[in-house]
Amino acid sequence: MSNPTNGGPAAGPPPNATPQMSCLAQYTKDLSFENPNAPRSLQQNQQPQINISVNVKANPLAATDFEVELKLEGKAESAGTLMFSFDLVFAGVFRFQNVPQENLHPLMLIECPRILFPFAREIIASAVIGGGYPPLLLDPIDFVALYQQRLAQQAPAATA
Repeated sequence: MSNPTNGGPAAGPPPNATPQMSCLAQYTKDLSFENPNAPRSLQQNQQPQINISVNVKANPLAATDFEVELKLEGKAESAGTLMFSFDLVFAGVFRFQNVPQENLHPLMLIECPRILFPFAREIIASAVIGGGYPPLLLDPIDFVALYQQRLAQQAPAATA
C-alpha cells in the first residue's frame, strides 16, 4: 500500500470537511468623487457618456484570511466636458476553511466581489447624488467573465 503524502500531512482539507467561506468585514478603503465643472455641468440636458472600469484583487492576511478589493473607477462626460468622476475601492476580509487550493482563486475573484458589489454600487449612487446628479445605478457585473478575461490575458504572458 502506498502513501501519497509520504508520511506528511495530507494536502488540502480533510475528506469529510465542508468548505466554508465567511465575510468577516466590509469597508470603504478609498473613495474619491470629483465634480470639477459644477455648477455648469449640473445644467446640461444631454445624456452623458459614462465609462466604468472594474478590477478585483486579493491579498493574503493569514493562512485562511484574505482581503479582497473591488475597485470601480468611472467618469461621465458630455460634449467633451467632464461632468464627474469617481474612484472607489471597497474591500472585504474573507475567511476560507476547508476549500481546496484549486478553488480558492476563483472564489476570491468571483464570489467575493459578488458579495461586495451591491454595497459598492450603493456608495457610488450616493456619491453621485451628493454631487447633484441623478443616481448612477451600475448594471450588475459578470465576475465570471471578468475572471475568464483576466486568465486569458495572463496566459500569453505565461507562455512568453
